[in-house]
Amino acid sequence: MARIEFDRIAHAYQPNPERPADYALKEINTVWQDGGAYALLGPSGCGKTTLLNVISGLLRPSRGRVLYDGREVTALPPEKRNIAQVFQFPVLYDTMSVFDNLAFPLKNRGYRRQDAEARVREVAEMLDLTPDLNRKAAGLSADAKQKISLGRGLVRSDVAAVLFDEPLTVIDPHLKWHLRRKLKEVHEQLKLTLIYVTHDQVEALTFAEQVMLMVDGEIVQVGTPQTLFENPTHKFVGYFIGSPGMNFLPCTITGETATVGQTAIAVSPQTASAAATRPGKLELGIRPVHLELHDRAIAGGVPATIKTVEDQGSFKVITTRFEGYTVNIRIPEDHPVPAGRAWLRFPPEHTKLFADERLVG
Repeated sequence: MARIEFDRIAHAYQPNPERPADYALKEINTVWQDGGAYALLGPSGCGKTTLLNVISGLLRPSRGRVLYDGREVTALPPEKRNIAQVFQFPVLYDTMSVFDNLAFPLKNRGYRRQDAEARVREVAEMLDLTPDLNRKAAGLSADAKQKISLGRGLVRSDVAAVLFDEPLTVIDPHLKWHLRRKLKEVHEQLKLTLIYVTHDQVEALTFAEQVMLMVDGEIVQVGTPQTLFENPTHKFVGYFIGSPGMNFLPCTITGETATVGQTAIAVSPQTASAAATRPGKLELGIRPVHLELHDRAIAGGVPATIKTVEDQGSFKVITTRFEGYTVNIRIPEDHPVPAGRAWLRFPPEHTKLFADERLVG
């Protein structure tokens, strides 16, 4: 295992890049700690796979350094970095047994037969592959084949890191939760450094201890799933994390009040003070789950019109119109929904301000 560090890494696929837009990866300085479970999360095209390929050595960055435990490896190919990779589509030897597929990386590196067998059986047990060890890989289901691919990545205990590039994309949705749980269990047992690329926030938030959210070649925030949800430091984090994402409303600030259209909304003194010194376009942001929905006027409440109600099973999503803007509210399934007219309350402790898409305060 290793501590992996990016020191001013940037990459452009075109020669002689001149503008920030020319870079697939803009300057990145970050660290993956030894033994951590990380997710690289973001929409398609944001640079996740490019970043993973720089970690693995499949791609040499245009500038900057990659360090493993303080040793520069920027120019080293994957086989010199001692990493394991698991790809979107299983890479297997169909004519070989499950056992031989799992043992292949160990045999290639000269492990003693008894050590290799013990390790294969340990990983097979973790991934529920023990009953299939003597079966040919060709006859197994797609999820079983991907579990073998996962096992081949995990079977070596001496790797610097295991890199996963969208490994559950081809798996049936109802089987994904099972494999996510297995990966989490494996990490808890083996304490390998795992870096997992995905565009699916559910995968990232349920698997990782630390999530790195990317957009347009940048890592815009790193934190625990709870931190990204409760304290997004960038507008994109608020929008991308959560279902539905954070509400954003253009506003101005006066004293301890944010004004949206003609409506005044109280914010915390700390937030208001920070906003007063920040230039740029101001927006108020609040999570749908933090908004209060009332059927009558209350102190601090603002009037809104209910447009739609979506029953999601354990909760409801209410779409309202307020000062010409769409505002979503998430309420428990048993919460009553007013007819037509409603009042919203923005709790100051959950009401945030963003200046030019960056969190204020």
